[in-house]
Amino acid sequence: MNTTEVKGNWNEQKGKLKQKFATLTDNDLMFEEGKKDEMLGKLQIKLGKTKEELQNIISAL
Repeated sequence: MNTTEVKGNWNEQKGKLKQKFATLTDNDLMFEEGKKDEMLGKLQIKLGKTKEELQNIISAL
């Protein structure tokens, strides 16, 4: 998963993640250029997933 993949269809992926994990908010899923790792770190903590698990979940959407 690279920045272009995340940025390109992030709005669609955000919606799917919020459906799958009801505890996520728009603030949790706010993607800012250059801060992908920070956002993924917050999601890891909130969902209790490893970085690899989280990347697999996002890639599978």
